[in-house]
Amino acid sequence: MNKSLNKIIGFLFVSSLCITGCGADDTQTVATFTSLVAEDNFDVDGQIDTSFWNFDIGDGSEQGIPGWGNNELQFYTDRTENVTVENGFLLITARQEDFNGAQYTSARLQTQGKIQQQYGRFEARIRLPFGKGMWPAFWLLGDDSDGNIWPQIGEIDIMENTGDAPTEIFGTVHGPGYSGANSISKTYTFQDSRVDTDFHIYGIEWGPDYINYYVDDVLYYQMTPKVLAEETNGEGEWVFNDRPFYIILNLAVGGNLPGPPNAETVFPQTMVVDYVRVYENIETNSTN
Repeated sequence: MNKSLNKIIGFLFVSSLCITGCGADDTQTVATFTSLVAEDNFDVDGQIDTSFWNFDIGDGSEQGIPGWGNNELQFYTDRTENVTVENGFLLITARQEDFNGAQYTSARLQTQGKIQQQYGRFEARIRLPFGKGMWPAFWLLGDDSDGNIWPQIGEIDIMENTGDAPTEIFGTVHGPGYSGANSISKTYTFQDSRVDTDFHIYGIEWGPDYINYYVDDVLYYQMTPKVLAEETNGEGEWVFNDRPFYIILNLAVGGNLPGPPNAETVFPQTMVVDYVRVYENIETNSTN
């Protein structure tokens, strides 16, 4: 497996189409990248593949950001009670328990220094948990080895969900001038399905001047420098063309976005991941 994914190869198809509610642009660049360069299908029961994944441990205090910057309530561990592989699936489980000063435990995996790539397609097939206070996410963070810090390094949230909204997910970007509560986000609503009872494929296709957001291969949003300028009155900085990004999978409990669990929230809750895949591309073209 190629662990240094900064080289860009394999652009296959580009077309343009109009999508209702896709933002300020009349057309969107659509790219299909089929050069698979990294994947984890979770085929071996037991521990995760540490050649692919790292653990983030703690409540964020160790990194100087208590609550992981969002007032989250969980303590992330590497225990099998919180993260394991069974029957071809990665299981990330949030539990209600007293642990190292926290009332909840869960897990957060990331690929920094192992699977990093600039541009291409990133996707995962996931079934999400349910309940107030659940905050599952599949996202990308820019590499910070050059000394830059968030939000200058950029963040691409491929999929987030709040557990009391089982028919909605959203995709978000963060960067200088549009981070945290001022980030730019787009919601996708399922018409005949739920995220907690069904698996869905969440992905992006990313080029120098666009990020396409997909659910089950349906393109529902495109972020571009033009859209960013319109959303931020020209004050946002496009930071998605100067560094590779790495993958994060986590299940948070509580925090600024979902709020805390309530009396109806049942524990444990599990985020079930079927696979994670990364594809490369040669170059991208934009219609904007």
